[in-house]
Amino acid sequence: MRLQLLAAALAASISAPAFATDIEVTHWWTSGGEAAAVKVFADSFNALGGDKWVDGAIAGGGGTARPVIISRIIGGEPMGATQLNHGRQAEELVEAGLMLDLTELATKEGWRDVIHPVSLLDSCTVDGKIYCVPINIHSWQWIWLSHKAYKDAGVEVPKNWNEFVAAAPALEKVGIIPLAMGQQSWQTSGAFDVLLTGLGGTDLWRKVYADKDAKAAASDEMKRVFEAFGAARKLSKGSTVQDWNQATNMVITGKAGGQIMGDWAQGEFQVANQVAGVDYTCLPGLGIQEVIGTGGDAFYFPKNDDPEITKAQLKMASMMLTKEVQVNFNLKKGSLPVRGDVDLSAANDCMKKGLAILASGNILPDTNQVLTPDTTGQKNDLMVEFWNNLKITPADAQARFVKIIEDAE
Repeated sequence: MRLQLLAAALAASISAPAFATDIEVTHWWTSGGEAAAVKVFADSFNALGGDKWVDGAIAGGGGTARPVIISRIIGGEPMGATQLNHGRQAEELVEAGLMLDLTELATKEGWRDVIHPVSLLDSCTVDGKIYCVPINIHSWQWIWLSHKAYKDAGVEVPKNWNEFVAAAPALEKVGIIPLAMGQQSWQTSGAFDVLLTGLGGTDLWRKVYADKDAKAAASDEMKRVFEAFGAARKLSKGSTVQDWNQATNMVITGKAGGQIMGDWAQGEFQVANQVAGVDYTCLPGLGIQEVIGTGGDAFYFPKNDDPEITKAQLKMASMMLTKEVQVNFNLKKGSLPVRGDVDLSAANDCMKKGLAILASGNILPDTNQVLTPDTTGQKNDLMVEFWNNLKITPADAQARFVKIIEDAE
């Protein structure tokens, strides 16, 4: 009997992976839709065999997670892989030599030939070397509208921002909040940028954020954007939720008419079994400027001294860009795939709108790709303060905004 047990143990040890490696993966995907999406990555990686995805979700969104992630890497306690937004967030970590160089893998697998737009890969590139893998295209440029809310108020679902504002009194009359808004600074700041693009236009956005043009930030065109943003904050009276997905749930349940939020909101509608065009409407560019941003999420892999971990990191990076994983992940996440050669016949109406705009070339970079984390932080702080303090006038907020743009690098 003992010999049989020893034989069984030996057989098990031979069949088991010889170098099973745990890879801790940090990210801030904690909502229902996000959890469903990240499970695609975890399951796909674990199915490769030999290594294990150890989930390190950090609640509170990117604003909470990024300082924790960066502190651990700088402090010598790196995770195996981490989500960040491609752009300038990891610039200093790369320059300090703390991130794994993925150039050889990217060249071998032809990432530059399949990633679209290629600017996503450029945002992962520092001094000609690639340090992250873009995994989706996320755009802020959307407003999501509840069919139930407008039906209960007895008005038609708006087709653009002007109709949205005009319909607000009808919603308020029956106790529905016109505009759901969470209390985190990045949410109000993102909503401001959507208004900037929708009402001010893409040229103004580029002048202010890409060119750091303080005169454009002080212009009459920008004045109208601040005035519209000032009027919008009154439409969110009664929206006291904290997290973005809680605000999305207000739209799903008909407690709010709409929410300005990125296309990741689609994941929440999907988890709630709501159908685009039936239960909710999505308007890119506020129904005025059909444009999408081409920001999104990317994974970086901190350097370590263990060759088995490095091997697993490269395997994970490769897995994230495979066709099947790109389709399955992004259908759950509500984002667009970074590969331009995948089958998205299962896409819903909102994703199809995004794909059509992407194909048209009417795109913008994300603010994370053109602004430093410091400038972004200053802008976020200003916008949330303005949103929550009606004593601050649009003119006052614009003056402070001009100063931020003047000092931006």
